[in-house]
Amino acid sequence: MLNRIIRFFLENRLVSWLLIIFLIGWGISVAPFNWRIDFLPRDPVPVDAIPDIGENQQIVFTEWMGHSPQDIEDQITYPLTSALLGIPGVSSIRSTSMFGFSSIYIIFDEDVEYYWSRSRILEKLNALPAGIIPDEVTPQLGPDATALGQVFWYTLEGLDEEGNNAGGWDLHELRSIQDYYVRLALSSVKGVSEVASVGGHVKEYQVDLDPDALKNHDISIMQVSRAISQSNRETSANTMEYNMAEYLIRGLGYIESLDDIEQTVVVVRDNVPVLIRDIARVNIGPAVRNHGGILDKGGSEAVGGVVVARYGDNPLEVIQNVKDKIEEISPGLPSRELADGRTSQVNIVPFYDRTQLIYETLGTLNKAIILQILISIVVIVVMVFHLRTSLLISALLPLAVLMSFIMMRYFGVDANIVALSGIAISIGTMVDLGIIMNENILRHLREAGSSVKNRLEVIYGASAEVAPAILTAVSTTIVSFLPVFTLQAAEGRLFSPLAFTKTFALVASLIITMAFMPMLAYQFSGEFKNNFIKRIKNHPYTGYVLNASAIILGLLIALQLLWWAGLYIMLLGVSGLLQNILPRAIRPYKSMINMGITLLVVMLLLAFEWLPVGVERSLFINILFLLLVISGVLIVFRVFMHYYPRILSWCLNNKVSFLIIPAFFIILGLNIWLGFGNVFGFVAKGFDHTGVNIRTTSVWSGLHHAFPGLGREFMPSLDEGSFLLMPTTMPHTGIEYNLKALQEVDLRIDAIPEVEMVVGKAGRAESPLDPAPMTMFENVIIYKSEYKTDVNGRNIRFKVDEDGEFVRDEDGELIPHRRGKYYRQWRDHIHSPDDIWQEITRASSIPGLTSAPRLQPIETRLVMLQTGMRAPMGLKVFGPDLETIEGFALQLEGVLQEVPYIRASTVFADRIVGKPYLEIEPDRQALARHGITIVDFQQAIDLAVGGMALSTTVEGRERYNIRARYAREFRDSPESLERIWVDTPAGYHIPLGEVAKIDFRRGPGMIRGEDTFLVAYITFDK
Repeated sequence: MLNRIIRFFLENRLVSWLLIIFLIGWGISVAPFNWRIDFLPRDPVPVDAIPDIGENQQIVFTEWMGHSPQDIEDQITYPLTSALLGIPGVSSIRSTSMFGFSSIYIIFDEDVEYYWSRSRILEKLNALPAGIIPDEVTPQLGPDATALGQVFWYTLEGLDEEGNNAGGWDLHELRSIQDYYVRLALSSVKGVSEVASVGGHVKEYQVDLDPDALKNHDISIMQVSRAISQSNRETSANTMEYNMAEYLIRGLGYIESLDDIEQTVVVVRDNVPVLIRDIARVNIGPAVRNHGGILDKGGSEAVGGVVVARYGDNPLEVIQNVKDKIEEISPGLPSRELADGRTSQVNIVPFYDRTQLIYETLGTLNKAIILQILISIVVIVVMVFHLRTSLLISALLPLAVLMSFIMMRYFGVDANIVALSGIAISIGTMVDLGIIMNENILRHLREAGSSVKNRLEVIYGASAEVAPAILTAVSTTIVSFLPVFTLQAAEGRLFSPLAFTKTFALVASLIITMAFMPMLAYQFSGEFKNNFIKRIKNHPYTGYVLNASAIILGLLIALQLLWWAGLYIMLLGVSGLLQNILPRAIRPYKSMINMGITLLVVMLLLAFEWLPVGVERSLFINILFLLLVISGVLIVFRVFMHYYPRILSWCLNNKVSFLIIPAFFIILGLNIWLGFGNVFGFVAKGFDHTGVNIRTTSVWSGLHHAFPGLGREFMPSLDEGSFLLMPTTMPHTGIEYNLKALQEVDLRIDAIPEVEMVVGKAGRAESPLDPAPMTMFENVIIYKSEYKTDVNGRNIRFKVDEDGEFVRDEDGELIPHRRGKYYRQWRDHIHSPDDIWQEITRASSIPGLTSAPRLQPIETRLVMLQTGMRAPMGLKVFGPDLETIEGFALQLEGVLQEVPYIRASTVFADRIVGKPYLEIEPDRQALARHGITIVDFQQAIDLAVGGMALSTTVEGRERYNIRARYAREFRDSPESLERIWVDTPAGYHIPLGEVAKIDFRRGPGMIRGEDTFLVAYITFDK
């Protein structure tokens, strides 16, 4: 079969060439890189920066406004968790109960299909028995996404015509624009699971009751509640035919203004109506922000949202679709004229966009693959020492990479840093296939001599000779990766893409080697047979014309397209022209000169792309360093090849002496890998039995510290170009303090020169994916790259003057220049992102705010998906009650801070019992004496203090709650709570203090799981 394939493509060269061109075009069209190719349709491989290694989980979110974590745990979380445990395929369940809501994380087995698990959960929720949870509570299934799908964060800001921040918009106005225009528009984008709002104020109609006025008019709270509820209704009386036309009859009655509420009749006394305005103040105000989050940008409150990509969709495509929609709706966003004459229009301003990270990651991998290919070309040219063969082998690499992209696209393998690494590490094996095939073809052609008449048969015989060996070699490599395909859970999701792409690359290189390589070798190894072409080729002036044309063409390509390609063509043209002018002096060295030109151009390109000594060094220094390193390595290879027969002879004649060398390296490798103490620990144990402790000797101690063993890391951190600072305040802090602390942290961090932007969030976005309490901050910190870069993460050169100073244009911007210098954006003492983090840690250290581990946005989402914690390592403490757990955990915190190699500032135990509670305990005997039920008693507290949403009205596109409660001055202290009037069936009003006792205590601010536990966050030093 292999022989038939080789012969078919050898004899059908037109088909081969058409197939090669088709594969190149197809591969370019599906390539994941940010290539600006407009002449081909683009259908790229789905792209993300990193594989989603989170667990197969779903979220059940339940909101119960105004209720404590203990009530949420007892009446919602625990009953729902018990019911959901019976769903098929559930491996475990995590839960969190907080003030006002419950989050239950259902982790399924890996083989359970994602949407199948969602349907099973919905079936279970719809079949819950009556009474298992409160009637007014409705559990909802979270979005079909994971927290890793938070790909795009933005704020709404008023900008003037020049793009400067002009303001002019209140927080409640921006929140209304976000909720009723921007969020709805972005939710319709293909691939978007949900758009969650965060920050600002939600508007509502507020009825602030005066309890003294209620008492004077003998009106109960429940009467007010019924009056408002019944004043916001409409009805339809079917239709009426009049003058042969049908009219729809509609009775209007929805509340449309504050005056409508104020005119609402509560009761009538002596034919005099008592209106809402007589007993209350009515206004439009902000809803309580106990559950919604606070967003801050640069020390000022902001309004924004987060776009969540649907599970399994292409994040890069989703972000691009969102940007297209933003561009579409932006002209229609509201605008207004300011007092200074400027026009402020609401704009959508992104502050976290994963596109940049994805492009930088792909750019890095693209550069790495190009560098590998260039280095391989250098090695091939020097070691094969035949220009046409070297170029033929080198052409295999980019074609095989393009074919790998095709297979990735249609086998459903997403492009990310792990998947593309599989292609990078397979380049060495891919080169081997081409070298084996072409070396054998070249050897057979040399043996056949220049007089050979049927080169096709010679090439066919040479190819058929090594084809089985090549197939066997590739097959064994692919089979060796089979265990990787069997990995499951996070390991499988992380390493399977690498195994797939490595296999794709090897299969592609095998196809190219078997099908196209012999044909290409035949095409490029012979003379032209056409007589007309022969006459043109042998004409004395043909060489002059072709070489001069090559110089001109190369010059144009170098100036307009690719400098290295133009330079290569120009140098080849110059070499050919010299051969025409001085044939006797130059032509004998033609092959060596052309190989030298190839090496020179490849080395220049490699130095320009790689810059191994650093961007601050000149290009000449980088080229010189690269030349010395590669020359040294290649010289060693050449020397080894020259003396290899003698070395092999000595090894065969001195087997015992030779085996000492690999044995030494095996022992050395084991010590480096496992550590000296683990490898030779049995020796020390043997001496311990004799009473001698050799561990105390200087030799043992020195070797133990010299070979401690390699560290272990499941997944190294990706440099995301941003940090996610997640400190917490104490459980008793309120919204006012949290807002002040958040703004102070943002202002301090924003003052760091290396920080480009910082946006902080306290609390949660309105999404089940974000269960953060108000006491937890999330500060997204975008820091500047060391050098100015383009969208693909490539360093940009800028124009400099004669003194080496950067030149700026009229607007103060740097001027890009191909031969300029790189612009460094970090201060001299900042050398790495770790140094920037240290600056951030010092700046964010304020009283009452805990420290936080060094985390990044994607890294944090992955950690929280896997562990439910916001740190890579933690300890769970279980105990009989919350007080015992917290007391032990605080002692454990002090112990862990003293452990070597642990950063003491990052060890923090959650304060779970520090939430202040103000409990109103009813006196049941007093309630019975007045005929008051517990329900009436609790409704009076609920309506008077917390407020109750009595109805909803729609004004334009906006929806408002109508909420009634006591005015603030009657509910701002425990003493004022005693004056709440509780209505009796007999029509009397009893002060709350006469039928209940108000007391303070400490309670949980958050309850995790069926058994309460506490987490200590730990970060290790390097």
